[in-house]
Amino acid sequence: MPEGFPSPSFHAMWKELLSLGKAPGGGYRRYAWSGPDMECREWFRHQAESRGLAYEADQNGNQWAWAGDKDAGDALVTGSHLDSVPEGGAFDGPLGVISALAAYDELRSRGTEFTRPFAIVNFADEEGARFGLACVGSRLLTGTLTREGAHALRDADGVTLPQAMEAAGYSPEALGPDPERLARIGAFVELHIEQGRALAETPHPVAVASAIWPHGRWRFDFRGEANHAGTTRLEDRRDPMLTYANTVLAARKKARLAGALATFGKVAVEPNGVNAVPSKVSGWLDSRAPDAETLAAVVAEIERAAGERGGRDGVAVEVTRESRTPLVEFDHVLRDRLVGLLGGDVPVLPTGAGHDAGILSASVPTAMLYVRNPTGVSHSPAEFAEEDDCVAGVSALADVLEGLV
Repeated sequence: MPEGFPSPSFHAMWKELLSLGKAPGGGYRRYAWSGPDMECREWFRHQAESRGLAYEADQNGNQWAWAGDKDAGDALVTGSHLDSVPEGGAFDGPLGVISALAAYDELRSRGTEFTRPFAIVNFADEEGARFGLACVGSRLLTGTLTREGAHALRDADGVTLPQAMEAAGYSPEALGPDPERLARIGAFVELHIEQGRALAETPHPVAVASAIWPHGRWRFDFRGEANHAGTTRLEDRRDPMLTYANTVLAARKKARLAGALATFGKVAVEPNGVNAVPSKVSGWLDSRAPDAETLAAVVAEIERAAGERGGRDGVAVEVTRESRTPLVEFDHVLRDRLVGLLGGDVPVLPTGAGHDAGILSASVPTAMLYVRNPTGVSHSPAEFAEEDDCVAGVSALADVLEGLV
């Protein structure tokens, strides 16, 4: 390690970041552009500058730490995100950022020569917990989210994305596609905790990603009639909660029969009174499937079931697609190169979880590594990986980057 070059251990960086954005329930609430998110962003800036890396935040709020000439092109980029879902776990996102920093330290300690520009990135608002759209920073970078679309995003309090950025001290004036920056990326490799138990059934601590299932989010609005819970006969009610509940059950059945996934994980009720029949219920569906045709068929079946039940309940049903991401097949040449660099017997696995890597894959060669998760739990405080496996992930990432840089 060069004299004066700081190299905090993986454990030390992990301990620092663990304290930021803790929620009362034990998980994390690092919503985009909130106070906890800003603490994480400041942590990232400090980590970059303490290593002598050139720090910058781009026009969409993504943070970059550069070694070499960032304008030269063909850059090798790694990283992930630091924001979280509500009461999220400690590993989803941060593991990839900390591992990227630790892998860079490892490469410096090996005396690796960087023959191309290298960068570590923290993508803004990957989880979509605040504004309802996942991967905002990478979508803006690639142009899959337009400036107009970004300006239309609002949180539950009616605060727009530009307003949130301004309140956090960032200018939203240039929000939108960034083709020049995108063209300078030669390859992107993201490390992430596995969000399932496939690796837990093997002796391997690390896997290479093959693909990401197509997935999307849909808002179901059920409109009925508000009324008194204590005086309105059951047969006289137009209760949207009843239609919503039956739609949740239908979603589970349709997904199971098709070998897909369907989840209603967020709900909003009006007027939200204990003693009132609701006037409106909004539920957000997250659905994923092995292929686009199955996904479309499952969502269509759920919509049909909701409409049929709404007709019997006297409830109007409206469905709005908020996002949809197609099947991602990671770059085969890059994927196979990672497998070769890691010894050839490393598992190659698909996933149903979306990532910034999936968004970038349509524009640049992209690959992913997964670190074993013994519980298979994610988006929860129970999310976990053994430190030895995390360290193995750092070594694997360093090996991969050394082979590519």
